[in-house]
Amino acid sequence: MNRWKPGDAKRDTDAMIRVDQAGEFGATRIYAGQLAVLGDRSPAARQIAGMAIQEERHRAFFDAMIARRGVRPTILQPIWDVAGFALGAATAAISPAAAMACTVAVETEIDKHYEDQLTELKDGDPELSAAILDFQAEEVEHRETALAAGAEQAVGYPVLSAVIRMGCRFAIATAKRI
Repeated sequence: MNRWKPGDAKRDTDAMIRVDQAGEFGATRIYAGQLAVLGDRSPAARQIAGMAIQEERHRAFFDAMIARRGVRPTILQPIWDVAGFALGAATAAISPAAAMACTVAVETEIDKHYEDQLTELKDGDPELSAAILDFQAEEVEHRETALAAGAEQAVGYPVLSAVIRMGCRFAIATAKRI
């Protein structure tokens, strides 16, 4: 009988794929919430729409990988659906700068998360590593775009950023397991 043992590469890779798919899904929902409030005409909305297109590509990649590799998706996806949209809508309702602050906070955590995954993967899964490298570069670009758009000018930026980053860390930790 083939039983799982701690450090089993397949289980670790499955958890990475599960959490990455959940995260990219959550990102698409955050941007959907922001765009629902901001519309499509402001400079911030146009920047967010461009980032949303990239997040959709990331999500589609992980959706296909989950299906192809038989990875169980997180059962928390309905929660991420509502929570992501609500976070996006709430930050956009505060101001365009707060919407950008949300992007900075999320992408800061995702950059760190992806870097940790790359360190753990080493050469163990070239397909996953290549996708993570590609997506990580775009996430860093999103963070830099949001900073340039005035994210740090949002009312209560330090607190807003800290709360969103803490929520991201919680979401990552739970999606790995549940």
